[in-house]
Amino acid sequence: PEADLKVSGIDFLKSKNCPQHHTDAYNIKNLVVRRGMPFLLQISFSRELKASDKLAVRFGIGEKPMKNRGTLVSLNPRREPDLSGWKISVAKKSGKECLLSVTSSPSAPVGKYTLNVKTGSTIYKPENSEVYLLFNPWCEGDVVFLEDDEKRKEYVLNDTGSIYVGSANSIYSRPWNFGQFEESILDACMYLLDKSELKLAKRRDPVTVSRVMSALVNANDDNGVLLGNWSGNYSNGTSPMDWIGSVAILQQFYKSKKPVCFGQCWVFAGVLTTIMRCLGIPSRCVTNFNSAHDTDDNLRVDVYLNEYGEKMSSMSFDSVWNFHVWNDVWMKRTDLPAGFDGWQAIDATPQELSQGIFQCGPCPVKAVREGTVYLPYDGTFVYAEVNADQVYWLVRDVNGRQKITKLSTETRAIGVHISTKAVGQDKREDITLEYKYPEGSEKERNSMQKASSFIRPAVMVPRAHYAAGQVVPVEDNPEPLQETVSKTGLQIKITNTEPLYPGNPLELLITVKIASPGSWTVNLTGSCQLQSYTGKIEANLGYVKETIKLEGQCEKQIPLRVMPDTYMGTLAAVEDEVLVHVTAIAEVQGVDDKLTKEETKRFDYPPITIQMPERAKLNEEFVCAFIFKNKLNVALDNCKLMVEGLGLFKMTTFDQGDLQPGRIMKSEIICKPTRVGEKKIVAKLSATQVKGISAEKSITIFE
Repeated sequence: PEADLKVSGIDFLKSKNCPQHHTDAYNIKNLVVRRGMPFLLQISFSRELKASDKLAVRFGIGEKPMKNRGTLVSLNPRREPDLSGWKISVAKKSGKECLLSVTSSPSAPVGKYTLNVKTGSTIYKPENSEVYLLFNPWCEGDVVFLEDDEKRKEYVLNDTGSIYVGSANSIYSRPWNFGQFEESILDACMYLLDKSELKLAKRRDPVTVSRVMSALVNANDDNGVLLGNWSGNYSNGTSPMDWIGSVAILQQFYKSKKPVCFGQCWVFAGVLTTIMRCLGIPSRCVTNFNSAHDTDDNLRVDVYLNEYGEKMSSMSFDSVWNFHVWNDVWMKRTDLPAGFDGWQAIDATPQELSQGIFQCGPCPVKAVREGTVYLPYDGTFVYAEVNADQVYWLVRDVNGRQKITKLSTETRAIGVHISTKAVGQDKREDITLEYKYPEGSEKERNSMQKASSFIRPAVMVPRAHYAAGQVVPVEDNPEPLQETVSKTGLQIKITNTEPLYPGNPLELLITVKIASPGSWTVNLTGSCQLQSYTGKIEANLGYVKETIKLEGQCEKQIPLRVMPDTYMGTLAAVEDEVLVHVTAIAEVQGVDDKLTKEETKRFDYPPITIQMPERAKLNEEFVCAFIFKNKLNVALDNCKLMVEGLGLFKMTTFDQGDLQPGRIMKSEIICKPTRVGEKKIVAKLSATQVKGISAEKSITIFE
């Protein structure tokens, strides 16, 4: 009889399979493929393969792979296709070599599969036998299928990007390295999948996978990746401002298996984007400006101002963040009625419990737009973030008791300039209209009414932390709030006449205008505060109170000037980037006409210049220089420059000490490119007084 058939070797043909599966960028020895698409295996046998030979190629996932649980797939090239939806065929046979084509099911569980080959009664296990199977946006049968190739390049394959931060009227981009292909990132994602304890069958479904990942990126319930901290003191960890990408965070987490300190919303969103793109789920970072954190789901945020126009953040449970960053992930929602496929919002920043855990989403963006907020998951929370109304209350002391009166209602201020990085270019794309219908349109009103019917109706009572003295009469009105409309055409504009450089006086201007003819007397109160991006007041910097006379359609400008000594101490004391917040209240005498206006502006900074060639050759060294001139009037203490270039060099920190006004610092790094294509270098400078200076530059690497 013939000798038993044995396997003498398996070639995973990475150089052929990976480019076809768009996985050639992963920095890993193993084969990485996407589901629902064929890949080739070259098997060498001890002798030629005969028709009578028994042969099975087996893929197992999990601790104890079993056929009846669907966690073991056994494929015979000559038998009927497997019921699991996997396919195998002989592509080519020559002598002792056999080329097999394997196609996994487009709904197979995502994860690490161990491959072995059974011939007769012997089992052959190759080296690096683990094959990584990912979601596949290139495959029409996969629920994460994304049609447009440019979009797949951006939302799945782009490992660098921008996250938009700042405030509604001074938006800027913060470069972020997602780095989903870097060393051990894929393994960190696989470790998180195991840590999630999702049943293997649930790992087919991007809805459950994205939901558990939104929980695992924060450390709150499960010792996940990042510990959130908004205290302004980060001495026992890394300040959230100092990260320039996800790679260092995920590598540290995977190595230590302990939460990394510290994150704030853009860090959580950056890391979640990395994990989603790494697993093959199209993902983007989404920034919502003036993001409501409405703690009691009544679609209303109360803002309390004292008689100087200063925000009293201690009085309100609700808050409005200058910006909040979350993620959209792309998938079909087979668990929902038709019409809710496409982008789904998920959020890893720990804010509110959902089903007892700090997790959020996936919530269909279309459901937010339509007001269909009862659909899973967390629709009411996301809806409130972009659609809440703001009610301003004035708190006055009257005979030792607090009296609260309603100033005005603002229905258009929350959820503006919703932003993400544009596809294929370094530009901001405004996606507000994906989240909400145009303000004031009939569709918007219908959506609002639908949402309000699922969210309990608002009762107009000021909700302070304590029952404050005098309470305003209750307006029992379940209709959505109406915008306060001015009787006299009263308008307020807040501007700065000089750039807001730290160390210079802040030259602010409040412009008051009335459209109606006649002469008017206006009481104006304007205040300036420093606040963190979550709306927390860090310092009161001063106020103006004036009574101004306006003769018919004219305007008056009231300057508000803040000297550097007033605010520089706070800049140095807080480890966050703080913003300049101006509030103005105008009351027209003789008519019941009041208006409240808020503006938040970021400081202006001198730039970091990056000098390097435009092109460089693979594996050949070049020098990259970082130059920063302190054009401010103040010394910058403890300057730290953080730089990273994916595929060029690992994250590096230069400690630069103190930098006097007018002085220049220069740091150089020698780069040796390891991958071809367009690569980005990101630099970030932080000092005791400034936190938000960053720069990026691209270089093309050729062979």
